[in-house]
Amino acid sequence: MRVAPKIASADELVVRQLGCRDYLPTFRAMQDFTNARTAVTHDEIWLLEHPPVFTMGLKGREGTRAEINGIPVAYTDRGGDVTYHGPGQLVAYILMDLQRRGWGIKRLVDSLEQAVINLLAAYQIQATRRPGAPGVYVAAAKIAALGLRVRCGASYHGIAFNRDLDLTPFSYIDPCGYPGQPVTQLIDLGIRRDKAMVERDLIEQLTRELGYTGGVQASENLPTGP
Repeated sequence: MRVAPKIASADELVVRQLGCRDYLPTFRAMQDFTNARTAVTHDEIWLLEHPPVFTMGLKGREGTRAEINGIPVAYTDRGGDVTYHGPGQLVAYILMDLQRRGWGIKRLVDSLEQAVINLLAAYQIQATRRPGAPGVYVAAAKIAALGLRVRCGASYHGIAFNRDLDLTPFSYIDPCGYPGQPVTQLIDLGIRRDKAMVERDLIEQLTRELGYTGGVQASENLPTGP
């Protein structure tokens, strides 16, 4: 007799620490994962860095530029406007079955922001949200940018946290669509932590705020299937 596959627990999680990956193949992998996931698919967090790239959200769709000051532009389906990714910035992609968990997008946004606020508080840095402008701020400067997409009740894309990178490319754009928006990063706030330590701390805060209590599986590879 055939046994029906067990529905994945909403409390369990797969965390993939993927190193440095090109943006567009990762974007396509997120879409493929989301399109193929079923009731037996665990939620996942993909933690990685990207080579230098500007990504344009749905608000920036009127643009057709292929590059800005020699840095490629990738058009994507997340919310928001333009932002920059580069080595030294930690990006956490959140592939969550919101429908299974009974979450709305606002709860997910609040939880991602709170995870970064908690991380910074552990480093003795006070950070805040800004109404109407998703992300995390230290004083007036943005340290984490957020953009999500929900398809068939599941999320992808996520949050980007500035650890130790060249911030110059942010001056070529209006970050997240806000002219003159200053940006900052962990090292400029006097916090020197290596990548592995910040990754560990960020995963801990994300796991807690997103409510994953049923166990975490680790991987260093992209999924081959749901």
